[in-house]
Amino acid sequence: MEIPSLVLFFTLIGQLLFIGIAFGSVIGEEEFHEELVLRPLPDRKVMGHFHFESRAPPSNSFGRHHHLFPKAIAQLVKKFQVKEMELSFTQGRWNYEQWGSFDPIPSNNAKPPGVELWAVFNLPQEQVDASWKNLTHTLSGLFCASINFLESSTSYSAPEWSFPPASGSLRYGTLPREAVCTENLTPWLKLLPCRDKDGLSALMHRPSIYKGFYHSQRLRLTSIASNLEGLGPGIVLEQTLTVVLQPDNQKNMMYSSKPNLQPGWSMSSIFGRKVNGRCMLAKSSNVYLQFERGLVSELKNLEKENGKSGDENLALEGFLSNPYFELSIKPDRIFQEVNNFHIKGPSIIYEFQVDKYSESLPFDLGLTWKIPIGWTCQQAPLHACRFLMGSGNERGAIAISLKSIESIMSSLDANSLDGSCKLQVDIFQVVPWYIKVYYHTLGVFVDGKPHAVRDIVEKIHVSPSKDKESPGVMEMVLKLPCGVKSAALTIEFDKGFLHIDEYPPDANQGFDIPSAVISFPNFHSNLLFLGDGSLNKSPIISVFQKKSPVLSYTEVLLVPLTTPDFSMPYNVITITCTVFALYFGSLLNVLRRRVGEEERFLKSKAAKKTGPVSQLLSKILAKLRRKKWEPPSSPEAASSSSFINSKLVFKVILVAAIAVCWQYYSG
Repeated sequence: MEIPSLVLFFTLIGQLLFIGIAFGSVIGEEEFHEELVLRPLPDRKVMGHFHFESRAPPSNSFGRHHHLFPKAIAQLVKKFQVKEMELSFTQGRWNYEQWGSFDPIPSNNAKPPGVELWAVFNLPQEQVDASWKNLTHTLSGLFCASINFLESSTSYSAPEWSFPPASGSLRYGTLPREAVCTENLTPWLKLLPCRDKDGLSALMHRPSIYKGFYHSQRLRLTSIASNLEGLGPGIVLEQTLTVVLQPDNQKNMMYSSKPNLQPGWSMSSIFGRKVNGRCMLAKSSNVYLQFERGLVSELKNLEKENGKSGDENLALEGFLSNPYFELSIKPDRIFQEVNNFHIKGPSIIYEFQVDKYSESLPFDLGLTWKIPIGWTCQQAPLHACRFLMGSGNERGAIAISLKSIESIMSSLDANSLDGSCKLQVDIFQVVPWYIKVYYHTLGVFVDGKPHAVRDIVEKIHVSPSKDKESPGVMEMVLKLPCGVKSAALTIEFDKGFLHIDEYPPDANQGFDIPSAVISFPNFHSNLLFLGDGSLNKSPIISVFQKKSPVLSYTEVLLVPLTTPDFSMPYNVITITCTVFALYFGSLLNVLRRRVGEEERFLKSKAAKKTGPVSQLLSKILAKLRRKKWEPPSSPEAASSSSFINSKLVFKVILVAAIAVCWQYYSG
């Protein structure tokens, strides 16, 4: 009895090994997390940041089957050897002055208008461009967008070190004029396990999202290499959607006696829906309400004015009993940021777990303010602004203005006792080939005074543009004194001429210069929280705690170029066709007309018209006039021959004169 049992045992083991080889070896399990961060903004708006993370562990590449991870993304990574990639669709522009820039969300998710795509390939240099072109076509079909226009060498660049992540196999491209609509959001939602049918993604009501002031959907994937031989890389896919919405506060303002009162809102009022529980395939589903540093600092000042010390009161007990605001749902946990060097103090995050809610008890978080309150968001060390100088369609200049933020710069200046403190600023700018930039005209101004370029610019890399081949790229590292109040960079350019086939359909609108990227490598926008090990299990909290440089995008510049009158070809075609029709019509009419037949026709017609009554009348008239009566000889027929001959000669001369004049003026 023991031998058959052993045979059966080894048979089962062999079948399991065969199934493992056929369907691929997997280390770990696929995971999916969904999270939402809500944040009140100083200008009476609310920011919503959706964060979805899908993980596929390292596995055998043969016969791989995915349970949660989107198969299209896995095939894309394998086909084009993508090491890291980010794609964003943005409508509107992030308001850095009102909504802040010294924060992980704007630093990582505030994107330029239109489409931005960058990718790092795990390939030799000679194969990177070909993989980039194939990748753009694949993403264009996957997301129903015009990303395939980035395949042209005039539309993308290869940054050396100024754009993170810096790598030799990095390719970067933007389409500032790409329109964003539901056709791009629907394929993005199809990558989620529950799509928009359940969980937090059900809040993405199209009319509510697209009526906002800012909307940016982002997709970022990272390939993680495996240490085990024979296993393919793992993939981490992050999908984020950042929206800035205006609460429906007309009713609150109508009955409020405090004009500066912040509007109260709830999830159902800003998104139009409630959450009926988590996605059943999600490992975690949480909603976070974040009070940023400026708001927390203002609330603490109010606590001190009322005679309360209340740091712990606000963070741990004040969510229900404080006189400043009221939450409709009690939070499950509260996290307070560790205050290291920030002047405004720590931020506070309230966590709400969606697991315990269902259709019978939907989740609808609401915030109601009891007193008027105002605050400012924390800014980057320098506020960047870019604009055009000059006039006309021949030449101009690009200017980048940097203005200091008093609080941050004063603290930096105070810390530098010997005056050797320097503020590093990295600038990355791409200019289309038809903007002929003269890089030797670079000018630097600090506090309104001109400075030598070598005194401020520590490092610079310039890749001049080539006509109809590649754009111009400029990368710079600036070292500014910490006490700087303002700085400006100017560079001159000439406007080129395009072939008529290279103009877009709306050429009179102008041509776009993509946004410049301004980063501060010495400043990091991470948030540090004290807590147990459960904090590391939250993907969004892990992103908040990761060190990333403060980064911002400038405006997209609109440059008017010399544009031809596209109605002229139509006018020329119309006049030419008219002249040819008159010429050939008259010529064919003259060549096909027979004079003898016309004379016989006129005689017969005149004979038919002459009758006895007309002859009698003509005789009576002749006697009255005392003239001799003559029978009618068809005067029409008699004069027709000479008339036709003169008419023929006149037409031929007229047509010949028109043809000669047309050839003369057209030549």
